[in-house]
Amino acid sequence: MNEIDLDPDLLRAFVAVADHRSFTRAAAMLNRTQSAVSMQIRRLEDRLGAELFNRSKASVDLSAAGEGLLGYARRILALNEEAVGKLAERKVEGVVRLGVMDDYGTCVVPPLLASFLAAYPHIHVEMETGLTSSMPARLGEAYDLVIAMHPEGRGDGEFLRREQAVWATGASHAVERQEPLPVALYPQGCLFRKWAIDALDAARRPWRLAFVSHSLAAVEAVAAQGLAVTVVKAGTFPAKLRLLSDHEGMPQLPAADICLHRATHLSPAGALLADHLRTGISKRRDEVSLRRTTGSVAGVA
Repeated sequence: MNEIDLDPDLLRAFVAVADHRSFTRAAAMLNRTQSAVSMQIRRLEDRLGAELFNRSKASVDLSAAGEGLLGYARRILALNEEAVGKLAERKVEGVVRLGVMDDYGTCVVPPLLASFLAAYPHIHVEMETGLTSSMPARLGEAYDLVIAMHPEGRGDGEFLRREQAVWATGASHAVERQEPLPVALYPQGCLFRKWAIDALDAARRPWRLAFVSHSLAAVEAVAAQGLAVTVVKAGTFPAKLRLLSDHEGMPQLPAADICLHRATHLSPAGALLADHLRTGISKRRDEVSLRRTTGSVAGVA
């Protein structure tokens, strides 16, 4: 049996006539002459060996064969458009400047960047990590995209997921029993620092600031050695730390919203990365929610 090629141009003409029930209107939509469209339909019918339309002076209706072909024709054209679009996207070039919190910049974003850059090799991403409270105000100037943390329900931008703030310390140390409580925190401007101090003061728990650093790794290392307690996100809870709760006399902490902020005038490269991060982090939110049912610390959300 000879293979029959379904030329997308012929299928496009067929779908146009089927939609408009008119060769004249289909020709106008395709910016072609009526005779050209009629010729394309005839060529398609010759290839398939079937009449696709019941033609009369009053109307043009699909035949049984035409009705059977229409759904396939739409799918073929959609796949053709998708394939061409994907190939065109791979050629997109540009530099995207991304601002993100330290823990997301270490744990969450790198694998997403790896898959993104494999798909779009001509796009370059420059990532800066740190306190994100002031980053959204510098969109367009210093950043194209920012993944920032906000108090629950109060974040601008596009909501990605919710993170629960939790207390943590070294796995084999009981530093939480000390009075005053030694605390390792981040500098002024960090939301977790404010929440920790407010919660301890509200609980009337004596505390002292034992360590301050811009470095997430340094703060976590100090806590891991049992020198202080600190605050981390449940969704990125470090394996080397131990979760503390009200059973150890630690006050409850609020939850935070993680939001994606985009510059007003975002390049095609920036838009592609924004969509990739949104999809990847939202998927991770679903995976973390699933782990929560198993009782995992990282599943707290």
